[in-house]
Amino acid sequence: MNTTRQFSLLSKEWFLLVSAATCLVFWLAGHRMFVNLSQPWWLALLFVWLFATVLGSAICVVRHADRLAEHLGEPYGTLILTLSVTSIEVMSISAVMMHGDNNPTLARDTLFAVTMIVLNGMVGLSLLLGGWRYQEQQYNLQGANAYLGVIIPLAVLALVLPSFTLSTEGPTLSRAQQSFLTVLSVGLYVAFLGLQTHRHRAYFMSGDETPAPRLARHSRQHGQRGQLWWHVLLLAAYMAPVVILAEKLARPVDYVIETLRAPLALGGVAIAVLVATPEAIGAVRAAASNHLQRSINIFLGSVLSTIGLTVPAIIIISRLTDHPIVLGLQHTDLLLFLLTLAVCLVTFSSGRTNVLQGAVHLILFVAYVFLIFET
Repeated sequence: MNTTRQFSLLSKEWFLLVSAATCLVFWLAGHRMFVNLSQPWWLALLFVWLFATVLGSAICVVRHADRLAEHLGEPYGTLILTLSVTSIEVMSISAVMMHGDNNPTLARDTLFAVTMIVLNGMVGLSLLLGGWRYQEQQYNLQGANAYLGVIIPLAVLALVLPSFTLSTEGPTLSRAQQSFLTVLSVGLYVAFLGLQTHRHRAYFMSGDETPAPRLARHSRQHGQRGQLWWHVLLLAAYMAPVVILAEKLARPVDYVIETLRAPLALGGVAIAVLVATPEAIGAVRAAASNHLQRSINIFLGSVLSTIGLTVPAIIIISRLTDHPIVLGLQHTDLLLFLLTLAVCLVTFSSGRTNVLQGAVHLILFVAYVFLIFET
């Protein structure tokens, strides 16, 4: 890219300066920023400031992932998007895990919240909006079945099985079981990637799409190569503030949970909202533009990467840092989780969607939010 074009693109990245300035302020001020958390106005201001900065950076990460997707085409586009968001999720959970008192249920609560937000909130809003505007929308049934065929067993093994094992007390896994789950999750995810990117790429494209050319074909011209590397660098630059500020955001969240006795699940919900919101925007926009296949690739791919990659990463981090984790869902969470998987099987069984299906998923999402406070 020439200098003029670089300057034009850089001028649009003003939020990077905001993120960098926020990181600098919290690095210089240190613990002094968190001295007056007992003051409601300061607690609210600090939380909104950090939350908005982290969320804005995450949205910018997704924006540059989308630009890369335009160059690489499907299914590589949504693959880059989901891997970027999964990286944010792992780093955010790790940063909060390392802060303050150990919260062994944080990873489980975050994974459950992401699943509920995506499979109920995001799916419901996308199908409702798309069905309202177009009555019915079509997608590739083989692709949806491939996603669910991997999501369901991994989800049950990661979040349901620990509540029924007998080798350890409580909804946890032994070290051998954790190792088995890690290898199994990564292995299945890699196998799915092979199917998605090579053998059956057409499963993840709508009927009017054609397989994307290889990266080399897109990168023959110098300008296109420059744009690719530009978006890669900016994607990495926006991810850095997410990692740095996630640990800072944990402090007001922990204060609300520990001091004000808010539900423990709110910590996981806060991280899940940061992770899921950027993808939700992309999925809803795609459905509103009658590109339901891309929307499905985004939200089902998000859940698959969350379970297939985040669970192994968190298990490894907990081993290395000696922070125990609880993975098994219990009581109302377990029931709602299994109900969500069952409804997804019904929703993605015909190749067509409508308003009613979206409404059902949104009702389940409302039930999830309600049961956080009234279990």
